[in-house]
This record gives sequence, structure tokens and C-alpha cells, in this order.
Amino acid sequence: MPTPVMPTSRQADGPVSSAAVSAIGLRKSYGDKVVLDGIDLHIPAGSVFALLGPNGAGKTTTVQILSTLITADGGQAQVSGHDIAAEPQDVRASIGVTGQFSAVDGLITGEENMLLMADLHHLPRSEGRRVTAELLERFDLTDAAKKPAITYSGGMKRRLDIAMTLVGSPRIIFLDEPTTGLDPRSRHTMWQIIRELVTGGVTVFLTTQYLEEADQLADRIAVLNNGTIAAQGTAEELKRLIPGGHVRLRFTDPGAYQSAVSELREATRDDEALALQIPSDGSQRELRSILDWLDSTGIEADELTVHTPDLDDVFFALTGGTDKAQEAVR
Repeated sequence: MPTPVMPTSRQADGPVSSAAVSAIGLRKSYGDKVVLDGIDLHIPAGSVFALLGPNGAGKTTTVQILSTLITADGGQAQVSGHDIAAEPQDVRASIGVTGQFSAVDGLITGEENMLLMADLHHLPRSEGRRVTAELLERFDLTDAAKKPAITYSGGMKRRLDIAMTLVGSPRIIFLDEPTTGLDPRSRHTMWQIIRELVTGGVTVFLTTQYLEEADQLADRIAVLNNGTIAAQGTAEELKRLIPGGHVRLRFTDPGAYQSAVSELREATRDDEALALQIPSDGSQRELRSILDWLDSTGIEADELTVHTPDLDDVFFALTGGTDKAQEAVR
């Protein structure tokens, strides 16, 4: 069974300087409370990286450190090739940040919010108006541009929030739980926006508590727990860390079922359903091996389904599941 991938800048992904975001040994405490206990990150440019973890795990603290909003107590990090401690202004010039809570000013219009961001980025007036118009159209906010932002729905405010983040054309965007509180339709719209950003070459650092969101969007996922990275990898790699995957064979002919039971003595039986469960990690190689073995023994099931653990199982095991589940991923 694979072991959790502990991300370090010295892994095969490349040296620190080749990453959009990298960190070695980041530490942060508040009094006696250790929030980050030496985490390592390596995020390639043009990818989506999702940081998962329970409330209070340190996700927002990580974003705040990497975006230079707060300082780390130890370790080092680079964002867009700039050291966050020695070159904070260069880091800020290359990033955009959308926090958990909307930065939209509800008392002014959506267009005025955008123009304010253009002024903060010191864009010439004509350039600011051009960028504002383009982004409002891109995020389907043109019709609402002249209305006070307080009248916007939650999804519209979130779209405006990200549009404001893009005014300075950042190549790296930190999205701290960007879809919290949105309805399913607005959430899916936000997912499409994120995919389009990455297609355009932007790197997205995403924190979320929606595991489906990480599964849908992220190229790589890290699970943060008790101040450390408990595991990291693609969604499929993480799912394979958890036991319980299996191939289920179902039969309609009791005779065929009994023959299969005789051949598959290690399988788990369900006599009522005429079904057998064969342990499997769900990989293509293992599934092919099972199919070849079934062919060689002449067993023909009426139905074959593959069941693998999902990210909920991974999250539970890594951040507070049973001792047995946690032991399985060590």
C-alpha cells in the first residue's frame, strides 16, 4: 500500500526556484498554540493546489504567511521566485488574494469596486476602465455593474471578488474557501472560473472544506492536520492510501456463484445478494490482473463494479478517524 507523500522542495518536482510557490519548514505559533509545525510545499506553475484540513488546522495561516500578510516564526518560502521575508513587495506584486470574507464594498457599485482596485494598482485611468470592462464582462457582471454591490447575490459578490483580484493580472492566486456559503449552481460557476484561470496559465492555491471541490479541481492535494502535512498527492493517490477498496462481483445464477465461491476463497461473501468482494486498490494494473485471473478460471460474473474510498474517507482517516484508519495511512 502506498505511503503518504510528504512534500519537500527536494523531491522530484524540482528545486525551490522552479515552483510557483514553495516552502521549507514553515512554522507559526500564537503563544503556546502551535499552528504550523514545519510544513513543506512545492506547487508547480499553472496548476491548482488544494490545502485541506479541519477548522483551526492552519489553512488560513498558511495563506496569510505566503501572501505576506503575517510573518512566519521559522522556515523559508518563495512565491513567484521571490523570498516572502526579503522581498515582500515583489511577492505582493505577483499575487492576488481572495479571502474567506468578501472584500467587496457594498455601498458602491460593482464597477466602482473594480475601478478602485485599478487605482490601487496604479493603472492609468483609460487602462483601468478597459480592464474593468473586460473583467465585468468575463464574469458576467456587466448588467449589474452600475448597481450597488449590496444588492448582489452571494455568487455575484464572489465573482466580483475574484474579478477585483484579477485587476493586477496576478500569476498566482490564493483562494481561501472561495465557495463557502454558495449554492450548488454558484459553486459550479466558480469551479468553471477557476478552471479557466488555470487554462490561462494562472497558479491557484485553494483552501476548501468541500472535498468534492478539491477532487474536481486540484492537480495535487495536501491534508493539513495538527500543524503538519499528513499526506499529499493527487486525489487518486490519496484515495489509495485508505483500505476498503474492492471489486464486487454479482451473479444471477446460484450455481455460478457457488463455483466462484469455491475459486475465490479469500473473497468476502454476500450469499443473499449472490455477490463477492475482492480487495483491490482500484488501480488499472490490479483490475487487469483480477480480470485476467477470472478469465483463466472461467468465472463469468453478471456484474462487476469497482469501489474505491473517496476523499471523505481520506480526510476522516487523516484528521481524526479511528485509530485503525489512521494506522492504515502511516
